[in-house]
Order: sequence, then structure tokens, then C-alpha cells
Amino acid sequence: MNRQTKRQMAKSGTDGQTRGGTARRPPAQARERERTTPVEFFSEVRGEMRKVAWPSRPEVINSTLVVLAAVIFMGAAIFALDWASAHFVLYIFG
Repeated sequence: MNRQTKRQMAKSGTDGQTRGGTARRPPAQARERERTTPVEFFSEVRGEMRKVAWPSRPEVINSTLVVLAAVIFMGAAIFALDWASAHFVLYIFG
């Protein structure tokens, strides 16, 4: 870093020092929080779980079927591409 850059940083106050040349103090450490007890933790978890918008049974079944269909389709497509490319390479080099 050259002198001009150092002067500019000192002028703007981004060099880690004040204009007088004394070092700045690091920010005060946040007060350490006390540990949460297991009872308090699970009580808070229960409260948060009550706020969750749970899907209905038909929505869960529908989503599951859509995911299964997508997985089966993608698996079949990857299998077909793999099989075709393997036979193509064997045809060329075989």
C-alpha cells in the first residue's frame, strides 16, 4: 500500500486509526447469553411448531404422488440415455 492510499484511508477513517493517530478500540463484545435449559428449548420448539401451517392430508398425498412420478420419470430418462450412449460407444469402438 503506498503513501497516497494510506493518507486517503486516514482521511476517510477506514485505516483502523482515528485522525489523531491513536488506535481505535474494537467494538465491545456482546454480553454472552446464558445457556437455554432443555425444558425451555422444547417449550419454545412446541410454540414454534404451533405456528407452522401444516398441509392437509390430500395435499400431502398429492405432493407425494407428484414427487414419485417425477423421480420415476427422471430415473427412466437417465436409464434410457445411459443405455443408448453405452450402445452407441460400443457400436463405434466395438
